[in-house]
Amino acid sequence: MLSEIDPAEFVEAVQPVLEKQDMQSLLQLLKSRWTAAQIISLLAGEHCDARKVAALCLSLVGCPACLNDLAKQLKDPDPVVNQMAEHAMWAIWFRAGTPDANDQLHRGALALNRRDFEHAVKHFTKAIELAPRFAEAFNQRAIAKYLQEEYAASIEDCETAAELMPIHFGAWAGMGHCHAHLGNIDRAVEAYERALEINPHLSCIREALGELKQKI
Repeated sequence: MLSEIDPAEFVEAVQPVLEKQDMQSLLQLLKSRWTAAQIISLLAGEHCDARKVAALCLSLVGCPACLNDLAKQLKDPDPVVNQMAEHAMWAIWFRAGTPDANDQLHRGALALNRRDFEHAVKHFTKAIELAPRFAEAFNQRAIAKYLQEEYAASIEDCETAAELMPIHFGAWAGMGHCHAHLGNIDRAVEAYERALEINPHLSCIREALGELKQKI
């Protein structure tokens, strides 16, 4: 049975380490005192600071099992909770493969940042070969293909990422961008609406959706 975690005590214990910005000490503290399930339980509580800190902590110790609970916090009335939950989801997505696949994803992301698309795609493809259900590897490869204007191929990877991780608002948004470029307005609208249903704080997607609806 999951023991209760006091939200005020949790914040009091974690806050000094957060203020020092010592992420290694924070990680050690979290793993030594609480389980991920205990931290997750704080997300649904009334203590706003505990929800913020819990979401931040899950970016360090959270696993894919945390994602649905974090996705609910994308609709939290507090904007900081939204931001922390989104950050945690991306962090978990990026480490959801095997260690070797995660390394390939990281190397691909570095190549993507320097716009070396060829090597980025190679690393993302290797990550997929190492971990065939690694949603973020498909999503990142979709981004690389989108930036190369390979929209049909990007859509295919976005669809796989969304199939593996239905709450991946990034994959849905990317799908919308590709369909918009190809002139598939109805499908772009559908993908954008799905992204916003999951994460209503994607302002650029909301703007793009509004522009597309004016064309219909």
